[in-house]
Amino acid sequence: MPWRECYKMDERLRFVARLREGEKVAALCREFDISRKTGYKIFHRYKDCGLEGLTDRSRRPDRQANQLPFQIEKLIVQLKREHMSWGAPKIREKLRRLHSNIPSLRPILLFNRQTSPLDELPVAHELGTDMRREFLRRAGLQHVAL
Repeated sequence: MPWRECYKMDERLRFVARLREGEKVAALCREFDISRKTGYKIFHRYKDCGLEGLTDRSRRPDRQANQLPFQIEKLIVQLKREHMSWGAPKIREKLRRLHSNIPSLRPILLFNRQTSPLDELPVAHELGTDMRREFLRRAGLQHVAL
């Protein structure tokens, strides 16, 4: 005997229809092999949103934990361009003086690594070590090891 094909949406609709006919939640949940918590969740979503509530929802988070506000990111990039040798602690201190609500050091450090102007510097094999050292010196980054 072949397996019966079923879709989540159809199963949820059958669950809600039988629940509205007066069947008990616990018995239906056992029959559909779901927890009572899931059964109530399906039913409440149906009551709140209708048929749209029975569709799968995105599991994507509403926000990212370490995501910086766009304005702060823009300021960090601007400060980094003006002062290429500044690291995250100095940038954070400057931001603290300019704004009252600033993030902790870690998101600034991570963002700083992602948008580092050092990525735009020519690599040693393209310029040669002496030319790269001169380029870094002019950019105020002579302390960078080659």
